[in-house]
Amino acid sequence: MAITANATVRTSNASAVLSKAVTRAAERLDVSRSLLAKVLGVSPSTITRLYAGDYQFEQHRKEWELALLFVRLFRSLDSIVGEEGNARIWLNSENRGLNARPIELISQAEGLVRVVHYLDASRGLV
Repeated sequence: MAITANATVRTSNASAVLSKAVTRAAERLDVSRSLLAKVLGVSPSTITRLYAGDYQFEQHRKEWELALLFVRLFRSLDSIVGEEGNARIWLNSENRGLNARPIELISQAEGLVRVVHYLDASRGLV
């Protein structure tokens, strides 16, 4: 039984950490709650509960994977530009490599993955 209890605690901690990381990343990137709901594929009311601390992501749901990608986007962007203001500008500016504004792409899973891959490739050049 101890193994199951430890696994439950680790899962609970991971859920709490990821949930907090997503809200902080969204705040720092100035991503609206309505856009964050689209990015994660959840309802606006779920995002409201997330910010209030009444909701945490669950590992077996698709939103977990999208949340991980969103945090990865933030961390990659932060490592490249190093300043939140510049990160927000990059996210909202037209990007020739992506042929769109990244903020518009991330509202769909395919676009989020594309932006993350683009940032990963850019990080390799730094």
